[in-house]
Amino acid sequence: MRLTTIMGWLVVLAGFYFGLSYLLNGDGAASGFGIVDPAGYYVVKGVRDIAYALTALILLLMGQRRALGWVVLADSIIPIGDCIAVITHGGTVGYALMVHGSAAVLVLLTAGLLLRETAPERPHAVPAQ
Repeated sequence: MRLTTIMGWLVVLAGFYFGLSYLLNGDGAASGFGIVDPAGYYVVKGVRDIAYALTALILLLMGQRRALGWVVLADSIIPIGDCIAVITHGGTVGYALMVHGSAAVLVLLTAGLLLRETAPERPHAVPAQ
């Protein structure tokens, strides 16, 4: 197996490890993260959203529309999770659905459209005579 493939898998596993750590033991994961001031949450949220946007931008600019569709589909868990977090941590169901639920629907719709999209036909080259 190539070193880059191994490193790629390590990135995937680290993401799952850290994400699940926060979901299963948030207090422990937060103290391990090192942010004591709760305002640090805003930085974490901002960086997460910028990273998602950059991933989508790179795939879009590279013309990797199908890969973008899969990434958008996978990342639809973000607004779904945000919706659940708002509902379970003091926010109203109406607000959670209005803001995060509607975002989830839009993201899922976008993913579906990207994944159903067919590549445009390329013009056939005329053989040189």
